[in-house]
Amino acid sequence: MDRTTLLNRVARSPEERVLLARVLDLSLQCRERNVPLHTGFLSPAEQRDAEELLHAALIHEGWAFDGGYDRAERRLLCFLADWQEQPDTAEWLTALRAGFRAEDGLTHRDFLGSLTALGIERSQLGDILVSPGSADVIVTAKVAEYLLQEWTLAAHTKLRVERIGLSELAVPEQKVKELRDTVATLRLDAVASTGFSMSRAKAAELIASGRVQLNHRETLKPDAPVREGDVVSARGLGKFELASVGALSKKGRTAILIRRYL
Repeated sequence: MDRTTLLNRVARSPEERVLLARVLDLSLQCRERNVPLHTGFLSPAEQRDAEELLHAALIHEGWAFDGGYDRAERRLLCFLADWQEQPDTAEWLTALRAGFRAEDGLTHRDFLGSLTALGIERSQLGDILVSPGSADVIVTAKVAEYLLQEWTLAAHTKLRVERIGLSELAVPEQKVKELRDTVATLRLDAVASTGFSMSRAKAAELIASGRVQLNHRETLKPDAPVREGDVVSARGLGKFELASVGALSKKGRTAILIRRYL
């Protein structure tokens, strides 16, 4: 499949087309020059698009995602030279810890706003992990030195910024609530009804309004199929995973286990 056909098949907007064209370019450059290369940090939706593109191009090996720790949400797409088995994380990523007074109660939004105010592009920023009195931020290596010198404030609060090892990251515990139910069908509205604790009709309205994403992609179809492992999110309501799908009951309903992230 040629480049134009690939991009026409996968890209859903001009912005996606630019990103995916860059992914193809990096893949080609890596193979031709046999040097490791990487994108900037990608959102979960961008990662899914890039993965779909690479599979459509029959490129199944020689690349990996890396965000600095196991549960990272924002990750680089790394293209590996033939002498590599995994990305050189230490070379490409740096972790910074910004200390502050816990009573100031800074949030993720405060840190992201202060970083973008310094001119740092979102693609240079990985996950921001906020704990009481500190925030660990994963950044590309090329902006780390600049931030060590210039990142001194967030929401008018003074910061003490230092470099830390990726192994030192303070990753907050992911709290989940397990919900068990049976559904008549594995449609999005039926599963979302359980996941967001609302009626199926209300869930269908929420989906039709454009507020729901299935595997990080907006869907307007209440009857979209949901499979085991899929992630559903809704603006203002959070997200959940369809953790497992059980057998049919005697009444023809399907048992499901949902993990809702708190």
